[in-house]
Amino acid sequence: MKHFAGRALTLLAVLALIGLLPWLTTTDPALTILHARYSDRQPTPEVLDAIRAETGLDGGPGHVLGRWAGGLLHGDLGTSWVSGQPVGPDVTAALTTSLSLMGASLALAVPLALALSARTLRRGARRETATTRAGVLAAVLAALPEFLLAAVLATVFAVHLGWFPALGWGTPAQAVLPALAMGVPAGALLGRLLDDALPAAFAEPWAKAATAAGLPPSRIARHALRRTLPGLLPQGGLVVVGLTGSAVAVETLFSVPGLGSTALAGALAQDLPVLQAAVLMLLLTGLVAALAVRLLSRVLLGPALTDRALPALVAPRLPTRTGVAVGAVVLAVLFCAVLVAGLARDPLHVDAAARLLPPSAAHPFGTDALGRDVLARLGHGAARTVLLAFAVAAVALLLGLIAGFLRAGALTETVNALPAVLAGLLTAAVAGPGPWGAAAAVAAVAWAPLAAHTEALYVQERAAPHLAAARSLGAGPAHLLRRHLLPAVLPPVTRHALLRTPALALALAALGFLGLGTQPPAPEWGRMLSENMPYVERAPWAVLAPAASLAVLGALAVLVTAAVRGRTGADTVTAAPTAHEAA
Repeated sequence: MKHFAGRALTLLAVLALIGLLPWLTTTDPALTILHARYSDRQPTPEVLDAIRAETGLDGGPGHVLGRWAGGLLHGDLGTSWVSGQPVGPDVTAALTTSLSLMGASLALAVPLALALSARTLRRGARRETATTRAGVLAAVLAALPEFLLAAVLATVFAVHLGWFPALGWGTPAQAVLPALAMGVPAGALLGRLLDDALPAAFAEPWAKAATAAGLPPSRIARHALRRTLPGLLPQGGLVVVGLTGSAVAVETLFSVPGLGSTALAGALAQDLPVLQAAVLMLLLTGLVAALAVRLLSRVLLGPALTDRALPALVAPRLPTRTGVAVGAVVLAVLFCAVLVAGLARDPLHVDAAARLLPPSAAHPFGTDALGRDVLARLGHGAARTVLLAFAVAAVALLLGLIAGFLRAGALTETVNALPAVLAGLLTAAVAGPGPWGAAAAVAAVAWAPLAAHTEALYVQERAAPHLAAARSLGAGPAHLLRRHLLPAVLPPVTRHALLRTPALALALAALGFLGLGTQPPAPEWGRMLSENMPYVERAPWAVLAPAASLAVLGALAVLVTAAVRGRTGADTVTAAPTAHEAA
């Protein structure tokens, strides 16, 4: 009951934040409404006061929140500040579109997860040596941000090959590329988790007994899949929740009229009623998905779900692959060499005569639509993004340690299920688009996995015998914290934060791609990708260069993590990473 109450209070706090957006925003809502609907009128104090009174924005935060919550209770999602029309019908139609896209994405994700783990499943059922090769491949695919995969798919299969439509929604052909962009990372993540869990399931005594009894490998494989469900189903729920965040970028790029693109349009136009309704629907979709997965778990697992004695799957030590470490080093050296070469060039120099030039000796990666050197913008954009990612990681580490020591479990679980994109939309609504707002949005959700890790280590260390001995000798709380708890918790959580830094850089790039991060003309990888998409047919190098850089960053993070993991030995599958941050 206490845990449920904590989650409910956290959810109410998030809903209150959404309802208070018109009061929290740094821009004057009355000016936004005046410019959008009454452009022929002068912004006099009297006119602005009349607009505030008409829209209920003339009261304090309690009045604003009460008016919004009261409308929700009566099924009223508000009135658009831009169009003056009720928000409800448009948001309801967008919800239907988003649910259809998410369903198509999941229909692709599940078979992909099974395909990626098929080799491990086959070998384990035949009692052969398990390997992690499929897991590394799945992790590389899961590390690809949805907006990056969407841009590459649109460039290759829509623009150059012409196999599928690049824009729109309504036909099965128009759903293929958006569903692939969202389904491939989700399926790869599920495949990686399944591939990690299967060797542990096959190493348990029941599998050896089944083999000795002569059961067919296919039947043993089915039982192994069932054995992994307790650890995988909660992660599957978080994957579904993650689709609500990835829908923003994918729907925007393919012009799909769903909740994601509607929320982004509302944030950029400061049409806060539209943003409030769209974000609310996205949150409710995630909550319903998580609840559905929990109910499905009870149906599929039955008494096993409530059996507190059900042991965790602990993967056996697998052979360390030297090639993974070597590949990480080679990729890192090449990556740094390209970035250093770019830092030596001017990223802001505009040459109208050199617009959209192909790669050459003067411009190794070509030029963009303004004649700026793509290599220079890659180098300077990397410096900006990576430094900001390290700053976010430091803030997230501090917040994670504090929340973990305070054991804020309900808050941690709730925040852990919130995509960074939704936090970015809310931040942009309050402070406007910008790099610091994007950094704050990513930090606002990035601390949760570190807090969960901190809390687990803290609980484990408090139960250690040496701590009880120190207490019996009269050690106080400060001494225990300084000499025992922090030395045990801080080093592994710090390494965890460093390993998440590339994922934080990709999250910042995603917000930049949506126009919520670094603003032009400053170079930023996500922004470079979105700026050059209109010219992809004439100058594909301007899109593929930042796309390849983001892909290399994701692959590098995966290889480094795999190399570190190979050295650290056994992993507990029930402590698997969450959502798309698992890469």
